[in-house]
Amino acid sequence: MNQLQLLDYVTILIYMLLMAGIGIYLGKYINNIGDYFRGGSAVSWIAGGISNFMTKFSTFVFVAYAGIAYSDGLVAITIMWSTVLPSLVAVFIYAKLWKRAGIISPVEFLETRFNASIRQIFSWSGVFLKLLDDMIKLYSIGIFVMAASGIPFTTAIIYCGIVVSIYTVFGGFLAVIVTDVVQFVILFFSTVILVPLAYNAAGGLSHMNALMPDHMNWFNGDRGMPLYLFVYYLTILIKYLGNWTFIQRFYSAKSEKDGQKIGILSAILFLIFPIVFLFPAVAARVILPNLENPEMAYVALCLKLLPPGIMGLMIAAMFAATMSVLSAEFNVTASVLTRDIYQRIFRKNASGNETLWVARIMTLLVGCIVTVGALFIQKLGGAFQVNQYLSGIFSIPMIIPVIMGVVFWKPQPWGALASMIIGIVLGIILNAGEYFSWEVATLIEVIVCIVVFLGSGFFLSNDNVYNEKVTAFFKKLATPAPKDNEMHSSLKNGLRMLYAVSFFITGSMFVVMGIPSRYDLSGQLSIVSGIICLIGSFVFYTSRKKNSKT
Repeated sequence: MNQLQLLDYVTILIYMLLMAGIGIYLGKYINNIGDYFRGGSAVSWIAGGISNFMTKFSTFVFVAYAGIAYSDGLVAITIMWSTVLPSLVAVFIYAKLWKRAGIISPVEFLETRFNASIRQIFSWSGVFLKLLDDMIKLYSIGIFVMAASGIPFTTAIIYCGIVVSIYTVFGGFLAVIVTDVVQFVILFFSTVILVPLAYNAAGGLSHMNALMPDHMNWFNGDRGMPLYLFVYYLTILIKYLGNWTFIQRFYSAKSEKDGQKIGILSAILFLIFPIVFLFPAVAARVILPNLENPEMAYVALCLKLLPPGIMGLMIAAMFAATMSVLSAEFNVTASVLTRDIYQRIFRKNASGNETLWVARIMTLLVGCIVTVGALFIQKLGGAFQVNQYLSGIFSIPMIIPVIMGVVFWKPQPWGALASMIIGIVLGIILNAGEYFSWEVATLIEVIVCIVVFLGSGFFLSNDNVYNEKVTAFFKKLATPAPKDNEMHSSLKNGLRMLYAVSFFITGSMFVVMGIPSRYDLSGQLSIVSGIICLIGSFVFYTSRKKNSKT
Protein backbone atom coordinates (compact mmCIF):
# COMPACT_ATOMS: atom_id res chain seq x y z
CA MET A 1 0.00 0.00 0.00
CA ASN A 2 0.98 3.62 -0.55
CA GLN A 3 1.30 6.15 2.25
CA LEU A 4 0.44 9.82 2.11
CA GLN A 5 3.10 11.97 0.48
CA LEU A 6 3.87 15.69 0.71
CA LEU A 7 1.44 16.45 -2.14
CA ASP A 8 -1.36 14.78 -0.18
CA TYR A 9 -0.73 16.86 2.92
CA VAL A 10 -0.58 20.05 0.84
CA THR A 11 -3.98 19.17 -0.68
CA ILE A 12 -5.54 18.57 2.73
CA LEU A 13 -4.10 21.84 4.09
CA ILE A 14 -5.42 23.88 1.15
CA TYR A 15 -8.83 22.29 1.56
CA MET A 16 -8.97 23.10 5.29
CA LEU A 17 -7.91 26.71 4.71
CA LEU A 18 -10.53 27.08 1.96
CA MET A 19 -13.34 25.88 4.22
CA ALA A 20 -12.29 28.16 7.08
CA GLY A 21 -11.93 31.09 4.67
CA ILE A 22 -15.46 30.66 3.30
CA GLY A 23 -16.97 30.87 6.78
CA ILE A 24 -14.93 33.91 7.80
CA TYR A 25 -15.80 35.73 4.55
CA LEU A 26 -19.54 35.08 4.90
CA GLY A 27 -19.55 36.37 8.48
CA LYS A 28 -19.90 39.94 7.22
CA TYR A 29 -23.32 39.12 5.71
CA ILE A 30 -24.77 37.86 9.01
CA ASN A 31 -26.84 40.66 10.53
CA ASN A 32 -29.39 38.84 12.69
CA ILE A 33 -30.43 35.46 14.01
CA GLY A 34 -32.61 34.84 10.93
CA ASP A 35 -29.52 35.19 8.72
CA TYR A 36 -27.49 32.98 11.05
CA PHE A 37 -29.96 30.09 11.24
CA ARG A 38 -31.91 30.39 7.96
CA GLY A 39 -29.65 32.33 5.62
CA GLY A 40 -32.38 34.95 5.40
CA SER A 41 -34.51 32.31 3.60
CA ALA A 42 -32.71 33.37 0.43
CA VAL A 43 -30.86 30.17 -0.48
CA SER A 44 -31.52 28.74 -3.95
CA TRP A 45 -33.22 25.36 -4.24
CA ILE A 46 -30.20 23.92 -6.07
CA ALA A 47 -27.83 24.81 -3.24
CA GLY A 48 -30.47 23.72 -0.72
CA GLY A 49 -30.92 20.34 -2.40
CA ILE A 50 -27.19 19.70 -2.59
CA SER A 51 -26.83 20.74 1.05
CA ASN A 52 -29.71 18.47 2.09
CA PHE A 53 -27.93 15.59 0.38
CA MET A 54 -24.53 16.42 1.84
CA THR A 55 -25.84 16.76 5.39
CA LYS A 56 -26.89 13.09 5.33
CA PHE A 57 -23.59 11.65 4.07
CA SER A 58 -20.58 11.57 6.35
CA THR A 59 -17.45 9.43 6.38
CA PHE A 60 -19.74 6.99 8.21
CA VAL A 61 -20.82 5.95 4.70
CA PHE A 62 -17.23 5.15 3.73
CA VAL A 63 -16.59 3.24 6.96
CA ALA A 64 -19.78 1.48 8.04
CA TYR A 65 -21.65 1.13 4.74
CA ALA A 66 -18.41 0.35 2.91
CA GLY A 67 -17.89 -2.44 5.44
CA ILE A 68 -21.28 -3.89 4.50
CA ALA A 69 -20.46 -3.53 0.80
CA TYR A 70 -17.19 -5.41 1.30
CA SER A 71 -18.78 -8.17 3.40
CA ASP A 72 -22.15 -8.57 1.66
CA GLY A 73 -21.90 -6.79 -1.70
CA LEU A 74 -24.52 -4.75 -3.55
CA VAL A 75 -27.04 -5.07 -0.74
CA ALA A 76 -25.22 -2.12 0.86
CA ILE A 77 -26.51 0.04 -2.02
CA THR A 78 -30.00 -1.38 -1.54
CA ILE A 79 -29.82 -0.36 2.10
CA MET A 80 -28.59 3.14 1.27
CA TRP A 81 -31.42 3.68 -1.18
CA SER A 82 -33.64 3.96 1.91
CA THR A 83 -32.61 7.64 1.88
CA VAL A 84 -34.66 8.31 -1.26
CA LEU A 85 -38.05 7.77 0.41
CA PRO A 86 -37.90 10.59 3.00
CA SER A 87 -37.17 13.19 0.33
CA LEU A 88 -40.14 12.01 -1.76
CA VAL A 89 -42.45 12.14 1.26
CA ALA A 90 -41.17 15.65 1.99
CA VAL A 91 -42.01 16.73 -1.57
CA PHE A 92 -45.67 15.81 -1.18
CA ILE A 93 -46.27 16.52 2.51
CA TYR A 94 -43.62 18.13 4.68
CA ALA A 95 -41.92 20.71 2.43
CA LYS A 96 -44.95 23.00 2.48
CA LEU A 97 -45.79 22.32 6.14
CA TRP A 98 -42.36 23.31 7.44
CA LYS A 99 -42.34 26.45 5.30
CA ARG A 100 -45.81 27.42 6.49
CA ALA A 101 -44.82 26.88 10.12
CA GLY A 102 -42.68 30.05 9.94
CA ILE A 103 -40.01 28.81 12.36
CA ILE A 104 -36.33 29.55 12.99
CA SER A 105 -35.57 26.35 14.93
CA PRO A 106 -36.96 22.86 14.19
CA VAL A 107 -38.71 22.42 17.55
CA GLU A 108 -40.10 25.87 18.40
CA PHE A 109 -43.48 24.95 16.89
CA LEU A 110 -43.93 22.30 19.61
CA GLU A 111 -45.02 24.97 22.10
CA THR A 112 -47.80 26.10 19.79
CA ARG A 113 -48.78 22.58 18.77
CA PHE A 114 -48.57 21.08 22.27
CA ASN A 115 -47.25 23.21 25.16
CA ALA A 116 -44.12 24.83 26.60
CA SER A 117 -43.11 21.73 28.58
CA ILE A 118 -43.14 19.52 25.50
CA ARG A 119 -41.00 22.07 23.66
CA GLN A 120 -38.41 22.06 26.44
CA ILE A 121 -38.35 18.29 26.91
CA PHE A 122 -37.87 17.65 23.21
CA SER A 123 -35.31 20.46 22.94
CA TRP A 124 -33.06 19.20 25.72
CA SER A 125 -33.36 15.52 24.81
CA GLY A 126 -32.90 16.34 21.12
CA VAL A 127 -29.73 18.30 21.79
CA PHE A 128 -28.31 15.37 23.76
CA LEU A 129 -29.09 12.93 20.94
CA LYS A 130 -27.62 15.28 18.32
CA LEU A 131 -24.39 15.63 20.24
CA LEU A 132 -24.03 11.85 20.54
CA ASP A 133 -24.84 11.33 16.85
CA ASP A 134 -22.28 13.95 15.81
CA MET A 135 -19.64 12.29 17.96
CA ILE A 136 -20.16 9.08 15.98
CA LYS A 137 -19.73 10.93 12.69
CA LEU A 138 -16.57 12.69 13.81
CA TYR A 139 -15.24 9.38 15.16
CA SER A 140 -15.68 7.86 11.68
CA ILE A 141 -13.49 10.47 10.00
CA GLY A 142 -10.84 9.92 12.66
CA ILE A 143 -10.80 6.19 11.91
CA PHE A 144 -10.58 6.78 8.16
CA VAL A 145 -7.78 9.35 8.32
CA MET A 146 -5.78 7.33 10.85
CA ALA A 147 -5.89 4.23 8.67
CA ALA A 148 -5.19 6.12 5.44
CA SER A 149 -2.43 8.46 6.52
CA GLY A 150 -0.98 7.42 9.82
CA ILE A 151 -2.11 10.75 11.30
CA PRO A 152 -3.01 10.06 14.94
CA PHE A 153 -6.70 9.49 15.60
CA THR A 154 -6.84 12.30 18.15
CA THR A 155 -5.12 14.78 15.85
CA ALA A 156 -7.50 14.08 12.96
CA ILE A 157 -10.57 14.56 15.15
CA ILE A 158 -9.34 17.74 16.82
CA TYR A 159 -8.31 19.46 13.58
CA CYS A 160 -11.55 18.51 11.84
CA GLY A 161 -13.60 19.74 14.80
CA ILE A 162 -11.71 23.04 14.93
CA VAL A 163 -12.11 23.83 11.22
CA VAL A 164 -15.83 22.99 11.19
CA SER A 165 -16.39 25.12 14.29
CA ILE A 166 -14.52 28.09 12.78
CA TYR A 167 -16.47 28.39 9.56
CA THR A 168 -19.82 27.57 11.17
CA VAL A 169 -19.35 30.04 14.04
CA PHE A 170 -18.51 32.87 11.67
CA GLY A 171 -20.69 32.17 8.64
CA GLY A 172 -23.73 30.42 10.13
CA PHE A 173 -26.24 28.81 7.79
CA LEU A 174 -24.86 30.56 4.71
CA ALA A 175 -21.43 29.07 5.38
CA VAL A 176 -23.03 25.66 5.82
CA ILE A 177 -24.77 25.91 2.43
CA VAL A 178 -21.79 27.28 0.47
CA THR A 179 -19.28 24.83 1.94
CA ASP A 180 -21.73 22.00 1.28
CA VAL A 181 -21.80 22.89 -2.42
CA VAL A 182 -17.99 23.16 -2.64
CA GLN A 183 -17.53 19.96 -0.65
CA PHE A 184 -20.04 18.18 -2.89
CA VAL A 185 -17.87 19.04 -5.90
CA ILE A 186 -14.74 17.74 -4.16
CA LEU A 187 -16.49 14.58 -2.99
CA PHE A 188 -18.10 13.90 -6.37
CA PHE A 189 -14.98 14.20 -8.50
CA SER A 190 -12.76 12.38 -5.99
CA THR A 191 -15.05 9.36 -5.78
CA VAL A 192 -15.69 9.36 -9.55
CA ILE A 193 -11.94 9.01 -10.09
CA LEU A 194 -11.89 5.89 -7.93
CA VAL A 195 -14.82 4.11 -9.62
CA PRO A 196 -13.17 3.26 -12.99
CA LEU A 197 -9.91 2.40 -11.22
CA ALA A 198 -11.73 -0.08 -8.99
CA TYR A 199 -13.68 -1.44 -11.94
CA ASN A 200 -10.51 -2.13 -13.94
CA ALA A 201 -8.60 -3.55 -10.97
CA ALA A 202 -11.48 -5.96 -10.21
CA GLY A 203 -11.60 -7.17 -13.83
CA GLY A 204 -15.04 -5.78 -14.63
CA LEU A 205 -18.53 -6.84 -13.61
CA SER A 206 -18.37 -10.24 -15.31
CA HIS A 207 -15.21 -11.17 -13.43
CA MET A 208 -16.66 -9.91 -10.14
CA ASN A 209 -19.83 -11.89 -10.73
CA ALA A 210 -17.84 -15.04 -11.47
CA LEU A 211 -15.71 -14.76 -8.33
CA MET A 212 -18.42 -13.68 -5.89
CA PRO A 213 -21.93 -14.21 -7.32
CA ASP A 214 -23.59 -13.72 -3.94
CA HIS A 215 -22.05 -10.27 -3.57
CA MET A 216 -23.57 -9.19 -6.87
CA ASN A 217 -27.05 -9.93 -5.50
CA TRP A 218 -28.96 -6.79 -4.43
CA PHE A 219 -30.57 -8.73 -1.57
CA ASN A 220 -27.66 -10.80 -0.31
CA GLY A 221 -27.24 -11.84 3.32
CA ASP A 222 -29.26 -11.15 6.45
CA ARG A 223 -29.50 -7.45 5.64
CA GLY A 224 -31.17 -8.31 2.34
CA MET A 225 -34.07 -10.09 4.01
CA PRO A 226 -37.48 -8.45 3.45
CA LEU A 227 -38.19 -7.82 7.15
CA TYR A 228 -34.79 -6.23 7.75
CA LEU A 229 -35.09 -3.97 4.70
CA PHE A 230 -38.66 -2.98 5.57
CA VAL A 231 -37.71 -1.99 9.11
CA TYR A 232 -34.52 -0.27 8.01
CA TYR A 233 -36.37 1.76 5.37
CA LEU A 234 -39.04 2.63 7.94
CA THR A 235 -36.38 3.69 10.45
CA ILE A 236 -34.61 5.91 7.92
CA LEU A 237 -37.93 7.42 6.84
CA ILE A 238 -38.78 8.41 10.40
CA LYS A 239 -35.25 9.49 11.30
CA TYR A 240 -34.74 11.67 8.21
CA LEU A 241 -38.17 13.31 8.28
CA GLY A 242 -37.54 14.33 11.88
CA ASN A 243 -33.88 15.20 11.42
CA TRP A 244 -33.36 18.83 12.40
CA THR A 245 -31.10 19.62 9.43
CA PHE A 246 -33.63 18.00 7.07
CA ILE A 247 -36.41 20.16 8.49
CA GLN A 248 -34.19 23.25 8.39
CA ARG A 249 -33.63 22.95 4.64
CA PHE A 250 -37.37 23.25 4.01
CA TYR A 251 -38.29 26.09 6.35
CA SER A 252 -35.25 28.00 5.03
CA ALA A 253 -36.37 27.69 1.39
CA LYS A 254 -37.49 30.79 -0.51
CA SER A 255 -40.94 29.35 -1.12
CA GLU A 256 -43.02 26.18 -0.85
CA LYS A 257 -42.23 25.32 -4.47
CA ASP A 258 -38.53 25.77 -3.84
CA GLY A 259 -38.87 23.45 -0.85
CA GLN A 260 -40.44 20.80 -3.06
CA LYS A 261 -37.64 21.23 -5.60
CA ILE A 262 -35.13 20.71 -2.78
CA GLY A 263 -36.86 17.40 -1.99
CA ILE A 264 -36.84 16.28 -5.64
CA LEU A 265 -33.16 17.12 -6.14
CA SER A 266 -32.28 15.39 -2.87
CA ALA A 267 -34.13 12.24 -3.94
CA ILE A 268 -32.27 12.16 -7.28
CA LEU A 269 -28.90 12.54 -5.55
CA PHE A 270 -29.78 9.90 -2.96
CA LEU A 271 -30.70 7.51 -5.79
CA ILE A 272 -27.55 7.98 -7.89
CA PHE A 273 -24.70 8.46 -5.50
CA PRO A 274 -24.87 5.31 -3.36
CA ILE A 275 -23.77 3.45 -6.51
CA VAL A 276 -20.83 5.81 -7.04
CA PHE A 277 -19.81 5.75 -3.39
CA LEU A 278 -20.13 2.04 -2.65
CA PHE A 279 -19.20 0.24 -5.87
CA PRO A 280 -15.45 0.57 -5.09
CA ALA A 281 -16.01 -1.12 -1.72
CA VAL A 282 -17.80 -4.01 -3.44
CA ALA A 283 -14.92 -4.33 -5.92
CA ALA A 284 -12.45 -4.26 -3.05
CA ARG A 285 -13.56 -7.79 -2.11
CA VAL A 286 -11.91 -9.00 -5.36
CA ILE A 287 -8.93 -6.66 -5.25
CA LEU A 288 -8.16 -7.08 -1.52
CA PRO A 289 -9.86 -10.34 -0.50
CA ASN A 290 -8.27 -10.83 2.91
CA LEU A 291 -8.97 -7.65 4.85
CA GLU A 292 -9.34 -8.30 8.57
CA ASN A 293 -11.61 -5.30 9.15
CA PRO A 294 -14.28 -4.79 6.45
CA GLU A 295 -14.85 -1.20 7.61
CA MET A 296 -11.36 -0.39 6.32
CA ALA A 297 -12.19 -1.54 2.76
CA TYR A 298 -12.48 1.95 1.29
CA VAL A 299 -9.30 3.12 2.99
CA ALA A 300 -7.30 0.12 1.83
CA LEU A 301 -8.55 0.41 -1.74
CA CYS A 302 -7.69 4.11 -1.94
CA LEU A 303 -4.19 3.47 -0.64
CA LYS A 304 -3.69 0.74 -3.22
CA LEU A 305 -5.07 2.47 -6.31
CA LEU A 306 -4.62 6.22 -5.86
CA PRO A 307 -1.27 7.95 -6.53
CA PRO A 308 0.14 10.76 -4.33
CA GLY A 309 -1.78 14.02 -4.60
CA ILE A 310 -4.96 12.31 -5.72
CA MET A 311 -4.95 10.34 -2.49
CA GLY A 312 -4.85 13.69 -0.74
CA LEU A 313 -7.93 14.72 -2.72
CA MET A 314 -9.70 11.60 -1.51
CA ILE A 315 -8.82 12.36 2.11
CA ALA A 316 -10.13 15.90 1.52
CA ALA A 317 -13.31 14.34 0.13
CA MET A 318 -13.71 12.24 3.25
CA PHE A 319 -13.28 15.35 5.37
CA ALA A 320 -15.83 17.05 3.11
CA ALA A 321 -18.37 14.28 3.65
CA THR A 322 -18.18 14.57 7.42
CA MET A 323 -17.60 18.29 7.77
CA SER A 324 -20.70 19.08 5.71
CA VAL A 325 -22.79 17.01 8.12
CA LEU A 326 -21.17 18.41 11.25
CA SER A 327 -21.43 22.05 10.19
CA ALA A 328 -25.16 21.64 9.53
CA GLU A 329 -25.66 19.81 12.82
CA PHE A 330 -23.68 22.43 14.76
CA ASN A 331 -25.78 25.22 13.26
CA VAL A 332 -29.21 23.66 13.78
CA THR A 333 -28.36 22.41 17.28
CA ALA A 334 -27.19 25.90 18.19
CA SER A 335 -30.52 27.23 16.89
CA VAL A 336 -32.36 25.06 19.42
CA LEU A 337 -30.00 26.03 22.24
CA THR A 338 -30.41 29.71 21.36
CA ARG A 339 -34.04 29.97 20.31
CA ASP A 340 -35.75 27.26 22.35
CA ILE A 341 -33.66 27.22 25.51
CA TYR A 342 -31.71 30.45 26.07
CA GLN A 343 -34.18 32.89 24.54
CA ARG A 344 -37.28 31.04 25.76
CA ILE A 345 -36.19 30.37 29.35
CA PHE A 346 -33.45 32.80 30.31
CA ARG A 347 -33.72 35.93 28.14
CA LYS A 348 -37.14 36.33 26.51
CA ASN A 349 -36.45 39.96 25.66
CA ALA A 350 -32.87 39.51 24.46
CA SER A 351 -31.84 41.98 21.75
CA GLY A 352 -31.04 40.88 18.23
CA ASN A 353 -27.34 41.56 18.74
CA GLU A 354 -27.32 39.54 21.96
CA THR A 355 -29.04 36.51 20.43
CA LEU A 356 -26.61 36.59 17.51
CA TRP A 357 -23.65 36.49 19.87
CA VAL A 358 -25.30 33.73 21.90
CA ALA A 359 -25.88 31.78 18.68
CA ARG A 360 -22.17 31.93 17.87
CA ILE A 361 -21.19 30.95 21.41
CA MET A 362 -23.63 28.01 21.34
CA THR A 363 -22.20 26.87 18.01
CA LEU A 364 -18.69 26.94 19.45
CA LEU A 365 -19.87 25.07 22.56
CA VAL A 366 -21.48 22.35 20.44
CA GLY A 367 -18.27 21.99 18.41
CA CYS A 368 -16.14 21.60 21.54
CA ILE A 369 -18.43 19.00 23.13
CA VAL A 370 -18.65 16.91 19.95
CA THR A 371 -14.90 17.04 19.34
CA VAL A 372 -14.05 15.88 22.85
CA GLY A 373 -16.80 13.25 22.93
CA ALA A 374 -15.72 11.72 19.61
CA LEU A 375 -12.50 10.62 21.25
CA PHE A 376 -14.44 8.14 23.40
CA ILE A 377 -16.96 6.69 20.90
CA GLN A 378 -14.60 3.83 20.04
CA LYS A 379 -15.40 2.28 23.43
CA LEU A 380 -19.05 1.79 22.43
CA GLY A 381 -18.53 -0.62 19.51
CA GLY A 382 -18.56 -0.43 15.70
CA ALA A 383 -19.84 2.71 14.00
CA PHE A 384 -22.73 1.03 12.17
CA GLN A 385 -23.89 -0.88 15.25
CA VAL A 386 -23.82 2.18 17.50
CA ASN A 387 -25.70 4.30 14.96
CA GLN A 388 -28.25 1.57 14.28
CA TYR A 389 -29.17 1.08 17.92
CA LEU A 390 -29.02 4.79 18.64
CA SER A 391 -31.60 5.34 15.89
CA GLY A 392 -33.85 2.57 17.09
CA ILE A 393 -33.83 3.21 20.82
CA PHE A 394 -33.83 7.01 21.03
CA SER A 395 -34.48 8.68 17.67
CA ILE A 396 -37.76 7.00 16.80
CA PRO A 397 -39.64 7.76 20.05
CA MET A 398 -38.44 11.38 19.96
CA ILE A 399 -39.27 11.98 16.30
CA ILE A 400 -42.70 10.38 15.89
CA PRO A 401 -44.54 13.11 17.87
CA VAL A 402 -42.70 15.77 15.85
CA ILE A 403 -43.47 14.51 12.34
CA MET A 404 -46.96 13.25 13.15
CA GLY A 405 -47.82 16.28 15.25
CA VAL A 406 -47.91 18.56 12.21
CA VAL A 407 -50.16 16.17 10.27
CA PHE A 408 -52.70 15.05 12.91
CA TRP A 409 -54.39 17.63 15.16
CA LYS A 410 -56.10 15.32 17.66
CA PRO A 411 -53.10 13.76 19.54
CA GLN A 412 -52.56 15.44 22.89
CA PRO A 413 -49.45 16.80 24.65
CA TRP A 414 -49.46 13.91 27.11
CA GLY A 415 -49.52 11.54 24.13
CA ALA A 416 -46.32 13.09 22.77
CA LEU A 417 -44.56 12.69 26.12
CA ALA A 418 -45.90 9.19 26.75
CA SER A 419 -44.92 8.07 23.27
CA MET A 420 -41.34 9.24 23.83
CA ILE A 421 -40.92 7.77 27.32
CA ILE A 422 -42.63 4.45 26.62
CA GLY A 423 -40.76 4.10 23.32
CA ILE A 424 -37.32 4.69 24.85
CA VAL A 425 -37.94 2.35 27.78
CA LEU A 426 -39.36 -0.31 25.49
CA GLY A 427 -36.43 0.07 23.08
CA ILE A 428 -33.90 -0.40 25.87
CA ILE A 429 -35.70 -3.49 27.16
CA LEU A 430 -36.12 -5.09 23.74
CA ASN A 431 -32.48 -4.51 22.80
CA ALA A 432 -31.04 -5.50 26.19
CA GLY A 433 -31.10 -9.24 25.58
CA GLU A 434 -30.92 -11.60 22.63
CA TYR A 435 -34.61 -12.48 22.57
CA PHE A 436 -35.39 -10.15 19.67
CA SER A 437 -33.46 -9.27 16.56
CA TRP A 438 -32.82 -5.59 15.87
CA GLU A 439 -35.49 -5.43 13.20
CA VAL A 440 -38.20 -7.09 15.33
CA ALA A 441 -37.38 -4.95 18.36
CA THR A 442 -37.42 -1.76 16.28
CA LEU A 443 -40.69 -2.62 14.54
CA ILE A 444 -42.39 -3.27 17.88
CA GLU A 445 -41.07 0.05 19.18
CA VAL A 446 -42.35 1.97 16.13
CA ILE A 447 -45.82 0.41 16.35
CA VAL A 448 -46.13 1.09 20.07
CA CYS A 449 -45.00 4.72 19.71
CA ILE A 450 -47.48 5.39 16.91
CA VAL A 451 -50.35 3.69 18.77
CA VAL A 452 -49.66 5.62 21.98
CA PHE A 453 -49.36 8.97 20.20
CA LEU A 454 -52.39 8.59 17.92
CA GLY A 455 -54.33 6.91 20.73
CA SER A 456 -54.09 10.05 22.82
CA GLY A 457 -56.25 11.72 20.16
CA PHE A 458 -59.26 9.76 21.37
CA PHE A 459 -59.13 11.72 24.64
CA LEU A 460 -59.62 15.30 23.51
CA SER A 461 -58.77 18.16 25.83
CA ASN A 462 -61.44 20.37 27.40
CA ASP A 463 -59.00 23.26 27.66
CA ASN A 464 -60.44 25.92 25.35
CA VAL A 465 -57.22 27.92 25.27
CA TYR A 466 -55.26 24.87 24.11
CA ASN A 467 -57.89 23.90 21.54
CA GLU A 468 -58.01 27.41 20.07
CA LYS A 469 -54.21 27.51 19.88
CA VAL A 470 -54.05 24.18 18.04
CA THR A 471 -56.87 25.20 15.68
CA ALA A 472 -55.01 28.42 14.82
CA PHE A 473 -51.78 26.45 14.27
CA PHE A 474 -53.36 24.03 11.80
CA LYS A 475 -55.14 26.91 10.08
CA LYS A 476 -51.68 28.43 9.57
CA LEU A 477 -50.39 25.12 8.16
CA ALA A 478 -53.31 25.07 5.72
CA THR A 479 -52.49 28.57 4.45
CA PRO A 480 -49.87 28.85 1.68
CA ALA A 481 -46.76 30.70 2.85
CA PRO A 482 -45.76 33.87 1.00
CA LYS A 483 -42.54 33.79 -0.95
CA ASP A 484 -39.65 35.33 0.96
CA ASN A 485 -37.77 38.34 -0.31
CA GLU A 486 -35.15 37.82 -2.96
CA MET A 487 -31.52 37.72 -1.91
CA HIS A 488 -29.93 41.18 -1.72
CA SER A 489 -27.81 41.96 -4.77
CA SER A 490 -24.66 42.53 -2.71
CA LEU A 491 -25.02 39.11 -1.06
CA LYS A 492 -25.82 37.48 -4.40
CA ASN A 493 -22.69 38.97 -5.97
CA GLY A 494 -20.66 38.04 -2.91
CA LEU A 495 -21.79 34.41 -3.11
CA ARG A 496 -21.07 34.20 -6.84
CA MET A 497 -17.59 35.58 -6.28
CA LEU A 498 -17.07 33.14 -3.42
CA TYR A 499 -18.18 30.23 -5.60
CA ALA A 500 -15.89 31.47 -8.39
CA VAL A 501 -12.86 31.60 -6.08
CA SER A 502 -13.72 28.27 -4.40
CA PHE A 503 -14.19 26.47 -7.72
CA PHE A 504 -10.97 28.01 -9.04
CA ILE A 505 -8.99 26.75 -6.03
CA THR A 506 -10.69 23.34 -6.19
CA GLY A 507 -10.12 23.01 -9.93
CA SER A 508 -6.49 24.06 -9.58
CA MET A 509 -5.98 21.42 -6.91
CA PHE A 510 -7.36 18.67 -9.13
CA VAL A 511 -5.24 19.78 -12.10
CA VAL A 512 -2.00 20.22 -10.16
CA MET A 513 -2.42 16.98 -8.21
CA GLY A 514 -3.21 15.09 -11.41
CA ILE A 515 -0.14 16.28 -13.35
CA PRO A 516 2.38 13.90 -11.66
CA SER A 517 0.11 10.98 -12.73
CA ARG A 518 -0.93 12.45 -16.08
CA TYR A 519 -0.01 9.29 -18.01
CA ASP A 520 -2.26 7.17 -15.77
CA LEU A 521 -6.05 7.05 -15.83
CA SER A 522 -6.25 8.51 -12.33
CA GLY A 523 -4.21 11.55 -13.29
CA GLN A 524 -6.15 12.11 -16.49
CA LEU A 525 -9.47 11.93 -14.65
CA SER A 526 -8.17 14.34 -12.03
CA ILE A 527 -7.08 16.86 -14.67
CA VAL A 528 -10.42 16.64 -16.49
CA SER A 529 -12.25 17.12 -13.19
CA GLY A 530 -10.12 20.17 -12.48
CA ILE A 531 -10.84 21.68 -15.89
CA ILE A 532 -14.58 21.26 -15.31
CA CYS A 533 -14.26 23.06 -11.98
CA LEU A 534 -12.27 25.88 -13.62
CA ILE A 535 -15.00 26.27 -16.24
CA GLY A 536 -17.53 26.47 -13.41
CA SER A 537 -15.40 29.15 -11.75
CA PHE A 538 -15.41 31.20 -14.95
CA VAL A 539 -19.21 30.89 -15.26
CA PHE A 540 -19.74 32.14 -11.69
CA TYR A 541 -17.29 35.00 -12.20
CA THR A 542 -18.83 36.21 -15.45
CA SER A 543 -22.38 35.94 -14.05
CA ARG A 544 -21.26 38.18 -11.16
CA LYS A 545 -19.92 40.79 -13.58
CA LYS A 546 -23.13 40.73 -15.63
CA ASN A 547 -25.26 41.09 -12.49
CA SER A 548 -23.16 44.06 -11.35
CA LYS A 549 -23.86 45.92 -14.62
CA THR A 550 -27.64 45.43 -14.51
